[in-house]
Amino acid sequence: MNIVLGVIVGFLILMALVVIHEYGHFRAARKNGVEVEEFGIGFPPRAKAWLRNPDYEHQLTEWKNHGKKGEKPRKWSVLPKSEWSLKDGKYKSQKSLVFSINYLPIGGFCSMKGESDSDKRPHSFGAASFWSKTKILFAGVAMNWLAAFIILTVLAWTGMPTFMENQFNMPGDTYQNEIQVFVSHVTENSPAERSGLKVDDQLIKANDTSITTADDVFAFDNKHAGEDVTFTVRRQVKVVDDTTDESSNNQHNKTEELVIPVKLNEKGSEYTLGIRMRESDLLLHRATWSAPIVAAVNTVQLTGETYRGLWTMVKSLGSGIAKQFSFDESTRSEGVNELKTVGDSVSGPVGIIGVLFPASVESGPTTLAFLAALISVSLACMNVLPIPALDGGRFTLIALFRIRRKTLTKEIEEKIVSRAFIFLLALIVIVTVLDITRFF
Repeated sequence: MNIVLGVIVGFLILMALVVIHEYGHFRAARKNGVEVEEFGIGFPPRAKAWLRNPDYEHQLTEWKNHGKKGEKPRKWSVLPKSEWSLKDGKYKSQKSLVFSINYLPIGGFCSMKGESDSDKRPHSFGAASFWSKTKILFAGVAMNWLAAFIILTVLAWTGMPTFMENQFNMPGDTYQNEIQVFVSHVTENSPAERSGLKVDDQLIKANDTSITTADDVFAFDNKHAGEDVTFTVRRQVKVVDDTTDESSNNQHNKTEELVIPVKLNEKGSEYTLGIRMRESDLLLHRATWSAPIVAAVNTVQLTGETYRGLWTMVKSLGSGIAKQFSFDESTRSEGVNELKTVGDSVSGPVGIIGVLFPASVESGPTTLAFLAALISVSLACMNVLPIPALDGGRFTLIALFRIRRKTLTKEIEEKIVSRAFIFLLALIVIVTVLDITRFF
């Protein structure tokens, strides 16, 4: 059930982030005089479509001037199915915007007039100035960064997860939640078992040092290996009401705080203490007045981490492939490990929707919101890259031909973009296969 819910939530969030991206193109196109023919949520086949009345403002003014007599003009009207398949349908000749809801919940689109750079018809994308094209192409990227900023601002107020060591927090305006650390497993014949530590014990202190995360316990064990130490734990015990006998089952839980002496194993042993732990919550930081500042800097940090991770992945991929041509077996083995690391670090649609989102839904709204912000930043970062099928690639093509003072014909543009698109599709298929392999 959690997987089904996670998949549904994943589809909705991914679609929302893509629609936000396309809405950026839509707003920038309209502001820069480029006609938008259709804005769609989801991908065809169509489920429903509406037509914007091109004379709405004029008709509304006339209706008000005539004492509001008759039926009030409508800004939108349902577009009949009979006109959906017409290449030169009524709505096209009227230069009106169509808004559509489509059956495939995998994003959205913004269809502009004359999207080819060589199309010079009035109000087409090709006829717009270079600066206008730049704003239109990168408006979607800006909207994804804006969406991430808004989500992270809310998280900064309610509780921001810790996602990196040097994560920015405003000094004097940051409050950290308390994490409870519990024992989830006790290894047989370990120092923990011999001392009497039990599953579900809450670890409070190690000697006189407070325990705030599981890492505190690991660090303490490494530092004091082989020594006699004490752990202060909080334990739930069942007690019977004194006024009744035990057979009445009139029991309730009571919390006891115990100090347990432990003789840790020496360094180099299989384990020092012999427990596994779970944390009751994420390590969260909360801000008040500085929340927008924290969100802005965290957005920049996430962007930097995204590009850093992408660069590391590309380097490992190139190095891994190059090492396969070595005559040295150990070098080839290193290359295989590097390629495996790349494969494990990449996740496609199946991994994101089928694994990440169900896990995030189960973890709670904070984790889910952070994942949405992270994906929004990733969409922005990817679309900036100079790959012809993406926004950054289209800008690069237009800029290069402008610098060379040559015409970017529709044929050349379609050939370059289509080949890049096929490459991206092949990459998605490969990643999807890896996801499915990991999933099963």
